[in-house]
Amino acid sequence: MKKQFTIAAATLCTALSAHAQSSVTIYGIVDTGVEYLNHSGPDDRSMVRMPNITASVPSRFGLRGSEDLGGGLKALFVLESGIAIDTGALNYGNRLFGRQALVGLSSKYGTLSLGRQYNMTFYALLDSDTMGPNIHAMVNLDSYLPNTRSDNAVGYLGKFDGFSVGSTYSLGRDAGSTGGPQATNCAGEKPGDAQACRQWTGMVKYDGGAYGVSGSYDRMHGGVGALFGLTSSNYTDTRSTVNGFVKWGTTKIGGGVISRRNEAVTSLKSNLVYLGLTQPIAEAWVVDAQVANLDIKSTKNDAAILALRLSYNFSRRTASYLSVGHIVNKGASAVGVSPGATTLAGLDQSGVMLGLRHSF
Repeated sequence: MKKQFTIAAATLCTALSAHAQSSVTIYGIVDTGVEYLNHSGPDDRSMVRMPNITASVPSRFGLRGSEDLGGGLKALFVLESGIAIDTGALNYGNRLFGRQALVGLSSKYGTLSLGRQYNMTFYALLDSDTMGPNIHAMVNLDSYLPNTRSDNAVGYLGKFDGFSVGSTYSLGRDAGSTGGPQATNCAGEKPGDAQACRQWTGMVKYDGGAYGVSGSYDRMHGGVGALFGLTSSNYTDTRSTVNGFVKWGTTKIGGGVISRRNEAVTSLKSNLVYLGLTQPIAEAWVVDAQVANLDIKSTKNDAAILALRLSYNFSRRTASYLSVGHIVNKGASAVGVSPGATTLAGLDQSGVMLGLRHSF
């Protein structure tokens, strides 16, 4: 009897110890506001709206967890949903976990992950892009940049002192069939066509604290029915980036160049150059600014954007902000100043948004 009790107690202690070494966190961001736009729609009118894709950042809800397996090895998972706060609908192609859905192992040698995940273009731009997915920002000049995720992907990211290296390889980069840039209908994994919707990305980065540099390469293949002209596995869309940032005290300046070559029915080559600033101006106030220019080779359909955001932090978790953006379209360019905004070819457009953000 005593022996059985000892075994049971030892089993319970082992279970409790294992439980103590595991953790699951519920987290999220709720962010929305009201935006005014001019020169909007086919009739060139002004409008007021509540955007549903992003604000200062996209709204989300997620679960992440890890388990200590011993010897420096950890198991981990992330499940993250994108939410349209104006209606409560799911974003990212109406997928429950459209932002991230992955499982992986982590050690001192890096992290290996499987599933829908950020690819290396995201990590390469992370430190230099001062506005990120803000509603008015350089990402409006290239709708792929705020959607740098890959389905069916195997990923590796290693950090060694100030250096980071990483790569992803996707067997089918985007199974979402509706939703524009958030779901491009390229599921891949097709018998007889090994290249259909494949994608691979790679990155190297150095962060020295006061400065940093990064570079990345991102190549995606098309597939039958895919959006943005990539309707064959023989077609590719490639982006290369060189980025950097410097800090002086609380001031941060970041910038870079994103070169793109889309080899579809009609070849498209472009360079997107951006420069931004982050500057705290008081204990609770922060100014972010960014200017970016998209130069499309062999055409006059270029565009440029200027964005400014003033944030007031009530606390570490709650902030209000005023975001202002102005886009200049040339030739046949008709890029909106914010996601989902429309304008006529060659027209400038301005947007102003007052918003509120809370994280948990």
